[in-house]
Amino acid sequence: MPTLPSAAISTYRAAIKYDSKIMSANALSAVLAHVDRELDASLDRLFALLRIQSISTDPAYTAQCRNAADYVAADLGSLGFDAGPRPTAGHPVVIGKSQNGANRQGPRVLFYGHYDVQPVDPLDLWQTPPFEPRIATIDGGRKIIVARGACDDKGQAMTFIEACRAFKAVTGELPLDITMMIEGEEECGSKHLFGFVRENAEELKRDLALVCDTGMWDADTPSITTSLRGLVYEEVRLTCADRDLHSGLFGGAARNPIHVLAAILSALHRSDGSVAIPGFYDGVSELPADIKADLAGLELTPEKFLAPIGLKIPAGENGRLLIEQISTRPTAEVNGIIGGYTGLGAKTVIPAKAMAKVSFRLVGAQDPEKIRMAFREFVRTRVPADCSVEFGNFSSAPAFDVPFDNPTLAKAREALAQEWGKKAVTVGAGGSIPIVSDFKNVLGMDTLLVGFALDDDRVHSPNEKYDLKCFHKGIRSWVRILAALAAS
Repeated sequence: MPTLPSAAISTYRAAIKYDSKIMSANALSAVLAHVDRELDASLDRLFALLRIQSISTDPAYTAQCRNAADYVAADLGSLGFDAGPRPTAGHPVVIGKSQNGANRQGPRVLFYGHYDVQPVDPLDLWQTPPFEPRIATIDGGRKIIVARGACDDKGQAMTFIEACRAFKAVTGELPLDITMMIEGEEECGSKHLFGFVRENAEELKRDLALVCDTGMWDADTPSITTSLRGLVYEEVRLTCADRDLHSGLFGGAARNPIHVLAAILSALHRSDGSVAIPGFYDGVSELPADIKADLAGLELTPEKFLAPIGLKIPAGENGRLLIEQISTRPTAEVNGIIGGYTGLGAKTVIPAKAMAKVSFRLVGAQDPEKIRMAFREFVRTRVPADCSVEFGNFSSAPAFDVPFDNPTLAKAREALAQEWGKKAVTVGAGGSIPIVSDFKNVLGMDTLLVGFALDDDRVHSPNEKYDLKCFHKGIRSWVRILAALAAS
């Protein structure tokens, strides 16, 4: 791997103090060379973090979560951050503030990641102990890091931290004013983070948020997630008779709530796959033509996406690209139905009650509250007069979008293209990260979501892994992105 004499490093350190353009044009190669040279040391630090069993959802691991927070805080402190764990009603949030940012040009950034991990069950499916990280070789020489949290999110978060470390080692300073926020409850809903962000809004407000908890398009094509779908998750409870009824005695006369609920749920979609709730598409806009052309060029076909799960025909809106259906268009899905007798054997009853769980993924400017109320009205108008309905809500969060004309988006795309040798695609994510909406709505910041996970990383599953190439080039990618932003 390339090396750089210590005298040259000193020259770069002196130069950067006077002209950030020198940093972006000249010192960048030195910082990248340092990343290459110190990869083994970066892995050692990652492995130390991976050995900590920071399972946030299980109270038995509370002390381990605190250990992970302390480790991250100490590591940031070693880079000159004013860092420490901040208490919450749950696991602590680590906050680190750079000390040399006041005179930096470019945006002030907030980097978000998480140190907590998912449970490891079923343990017997792991090839080696989940908290004993190792390097393995697969697929004809492909090297991977195997451990719980290797990808989600310890390995990903460390790509950014290691990029900062490389800048400090070569230039003596960070290229931007950087605040770190590494939480410990992402895997159990971030339930205390929302209040923490609101309570500390003035301290955390910056110009731009950066998140490394997403993925690449494929092993060679980088991507930036430019949208996250919002979520409205409802429960519908329908009651007809005052008790379960004998189907021989009452069948044909008494209303069956399963029939009623099934008819309502069936009416949610039109024959063309669109959602039939009045006003549902308010706030949904079309993609720019060039972005849609980029998505079409990815050639995500039903054979590639659906065949591996035993399906063939897309079920979303007619006339839409499959990638639009799963990422940039809103959806309505029935997640569960319960009613009547579901035990072993036969019991001939007409149930008194039926229940369904229904979720909506939102995009663009769709208003979660309006969607929630429109769905409830859609149901109420279809409930017979002698039946009743009740609702419950599990979640409501708006969608998130990065404007395609955001200049930082263009800079990040160019930086990724320089590192990977391929155009970085901009894609929407079908899922939701609710805290990103708070970054926009509470802190007033746009967010760039740049990640290096792959589809086969077995996130949340036994034998979770992270490609060594993704870890290495992830660090290099963040170096390039930070340098590009610093040249603003």
